Amino acid sequence: MENFTNETLDTTQLPRFEEVQMTSLHPDYWKVTLIHLGILFLILWSALGFLLIMDEGEFATYNNDFIIIGIVLTVLVLFFSRLAFRKKAFAFREHDVLFRSGIIATSTIVIPYNRIQHVALHEGLISRYFGLAKVQIFTAGGKESDIEVPGIEKIQAENIKQLLMGKIQKQL
Repeated sequence: MENFTNETLDTTQLPRFEEVQMTSLHPDYWKVTLIHLGILFLILWSALGFLLIMDEGEFATYNNDFIIIGIVLTVLVLFFSRLAFRKKAFAFREHDVLFRSGIIATSTIVIPYNRIQHVALHEGLISRYFGLAKVQIFTAGGKESDIEVPGIEKIQAENIKQLLMGKIQKQL
């Protein structure tokens, strides 16, 4: 019979994920984000313009207010999107993968390789134009990926996928 032990760990001596050298997203991914936002705002501004042109009632008296609110919201979305882009980063260590994101509150997801079930590589139409891809990492029990690392050069993303697939195969 084995002797059971359950020693207390000194948490001050544990490795800190905050000290890991993280890799930022590719700079061209900001262009992809701007194009996506541009399409969204084109649709929204077109709808607002259509409403302002077609409405002859009380809505028309607030034209300037809607335009000012629209401009302020557009600027705020662009500002916070840029902050979010700059905060996103990833790292692949010997035993796990890390992904950091967040604007006001920063979130860091750490997934050990032995928890990874599936890895997917996704290229959107606009991302493909810039030679970028997104690596999606899945663990057991979910339909959606646990980590999505966008804005990686396609060659690097393929290498990451191969690395992770190799880690998964070693576990089997």
